Amino acid sequence: MKKTVYFSDNFFSSGETEIFNENQKIIGKLDLRSAFSAAVDIKTPDGKIILSGSFGFFSNKWYIKDHEEKELGELRERFAFFKSIYEYKAHGRGIYRLESPAFSREYTLFDENDELAAEFKRTDSFFESAAFELSDYTTDLETEELVAVVMGMNAIQKRRSSQNSTAPPAT
Repeated sequence: MKKTVYFSDNFFSSGETEIFNENQKIIGKLDLRSAFSAAVDIKTPDGKIILSGSFGFFSNKWYIKDHEEKELGELRERFAFFKSIYEYKAHGRGIYRLESPAFSREYTLFDENDELAAEFKRTDSFFESAAFELSDYTTDLETEELVAVVMGMNAIQKRRSSQNSTAPPAT
């Protein structure tokens, strides 16, 4: 059964934003812990942490952990020409492939059998902070975990673009 949720980053990448369902009911919170780190917490509407996502120490992998700090999975970028590809290893539940054509704002998540698990798209305009519409089709991953995967992909992209913009010019 399809479940759709909406959530967004903040302009300064810190503070809380709401997670809404298709009926515009608040079903959770996204806590962007600090403007100086990409770590996020996914919380219940009353503020209890469900799970967290963050980069590993000196790593470009995004780790997702439950409220007890048990690792649920890891997301990493895969090298590809003319499209974006990420791999999410959901520990004990399979490996998922997240992909998007080059320059697209729409992404598709496939399970190991190449079946559609989820899809999401960026719905923000150029000058706004990132906003997402996520449609969850799988029962193997919780929607909150998929929100953390999306925020991880967004954090990896931000990190890559900031590294590219600070690189010295080629001579």
